[in-house]
Amino acid sequence: MAWVYVALRVGTGLASTLIIASKRAGMLEERFSPGEGVKAWDRPLASIAMLLSLVTLVAAGLDMRFGWSPELALGVRLAALILFVLGDTLSKWAAVTNRFYSRIVRIQEDRGHTVVDQGPYRFVRHPGYAGGLLAGLATPIVLGSLWALVAAGALTLLLVVRTALEDNTLHDELPGYDQYAQRIRYRLVPGAW
Repeated sequence: MAWVYVALRVGTGLASTLIIASKRAGMLEERFSPGEGVKAWDRPLASIAMLLSLVTLVAAGLDMRFGWSPELALGVRLAALILFVLGDTLSKWAAVTNRFYSRIVRIQEDRGHTVVDQGPYRFVRHPGYAGGLLAGLATPIVLGSLWALVAAGALTLLLVVRTALEDNTLHDELPGYDQYAQRIRYRLVPGAW
């Protein structure tokens, strides 16, 4: 199952990068080298999020190696794989749709930052996070590790906090975001939150 997971992760990552490179001039540069105005609170949160993602994978690998978790039923792992694919697809759809999608929080005035309300942004204000949360929580189950859920749970809490902080930044600094937030009431889960 780990090989299926890696193949999906690499395949969708390459596909979305190629789509972004062909349709969104400047977006890859922004993702890898953001400009001025990065929020001071975001760099540590982004670093911790990357670390927790890595810890999730390492914990799952160690769990498989040493057999800490009970064997999970194949049906449970396949259901988690479907949830992973759905979450990963939602995140990639958000990245391809939003030309201001970045790994770091900043108002991209140098790139003419505006509100994006197309694609998955018609349903929730932060579909990239929503998809990432779903994929992140499904990952340990796909990999057969209950212990990796500890790191994935910590990552989930961190991303929920980061989403709230980013949402506040957009409300305060991005023209038109208040009106968008009135139309699209939910940050992460349509009809719930």
